[in-house]
Amino acid sequence: MSSLAEKAQTLAGLYAAPQILRVVNIWDVVSARAVAALPETTAIATAGHSIASSFGYADGAIPRDVMLDMVGRIAAAVDLPVTADLDDGYDDAGETTRRAIGVGVVGANVEDRLRPLAESVANVEAIVRAGEAEGVPFVLNARTDAFVRARDRAIEESIADAIERGRAFLDAGATCVFVPGIFDAELTQRLVEGIGRGKMSVIGLPGALTSTQYEELGVARISYGPLPQRVALTALQDVAAGLYAGGIIPEGTRALN
Repeated sequence: MSSLAEKAQTLAGLYAAPQILRVVNIWDVVSARAVAALPETTAIATAGHSIASSFGYADGAIPRDVMLDMVGRIAAAVDLPVTADLDDGYDDAGETTRRAIGVGVVGANVEDRLRPLAESVANVEAIVRAGEAEGVPFVLNARTDAFVRARDRAIEESIADAIERGRAFLDAGATCVFVPGIFDAELTQRLVEGIGRGKMSVIGLPGALTSTQYEELGVARISYGPLPQRVALTALQDVAAGLYAGGIIPEGTRALN
């Protein structure tokens, strides 16, 4: 089994590769093992929203200890590098990172929630320092909510804000900048040009571009947030409705646990 430092280096290499890093977000041990079993899977990424939902919490409201316990269980269940959604760092991004490394995590998403830029940059610096102190080149996908928390401000202001924050996060030691939103090719190109080719991460929401299109535009990573869990729960509800109606379990159902 690779050391945490080696896993972190592997994960960093996946971000730096010319091919876009595709991660299908998971939320517990069984979903992690199911995705890890696919030969195309190169890294495991948790979805904070999905883990919170699994425990009955709203997105962003799950206690740090509960989140870290689950991501630790996930990291222990797979041999691949694990990058975790750590919300906003839980008021102490450095300590949260130290504890995440302690349970086997080698990368993370941490969101700025549009807090003042200086405060957000300080969080990035604390995360990077924590990784250095633990001897792990921690792979930070620093998220800016320049679009998802923009409310009614003009699109040009959100673009400028995302680029300013993204550049500042990279200068502070982040590996990549996560800018969630639904972006067409023109807007994606502007963001990539402003933040840096191979330095931007996106989410594959309904109505967004395909991963191949994002790759051609120079995006480094695409993830899917809570959507995989929603697809799984939709399938569960549909099969339950079918069973209530007198149906049977579908042929070809696989044992993945």
